[in-house]
Amino acid sequence: MELRSFEDEYTAAVAGWASSAQEVLLLTGRDEHPFPADILSSWRAISADIQAFLYFDGDTPIAYGELWLDGEEDEVELARLIVTPDLRGKGIGTDFVRALLAPALSAGYADIFLRVRPDNTPAIRAYLRAGFQPVPEALAAEWNEPQPIDYTWLQYPTQPQP
Repeated sequence: MELRSFEDEYTAAVAGWASSAQEVLLLTGRDEHPFPADILSSWRAISADIQAFLYFDGDTPIAYGELWLDGEEDEVELARLIVTPDLRGKGIGTDFVRALLAPALSAGYADIFLRVRPDNTPAIRAYLRAGFQPVPEALAAEWNEPQPIDYTWLQYPTQPQP
């Protein structure tokens, strides 16, 4: 498996991985289906601080995700992660998250976070297996205050634990 920078030629394929309105909602927060392929390109155009990646098995892309770099907050957020439907439930998500951690860690920010809908149990399991841990409840409540839903917030330990 290999992590590569996202190329626009894969936009339609990645958009097709969200095969239901529920999956589009989990990925984008938008309640629409089918997934408009142009959304992927517009996401990356929003900020130069978004790095988009594909995870490949040979020449076949099997997962997509982004790193949101925030110099002001000194953090990286893993976002918009999705695995091709035919490979879900086979550990690819965990492997993909671990692969994304390499560029996230090398970016040099103090913290690495991600947020996930609390009903996305398979994703939460994958993130926990990859080493993420829930943030303290008070911090999650603070971060959820401006959000449209109460996300489950997870942090990757970048500092040595006491």
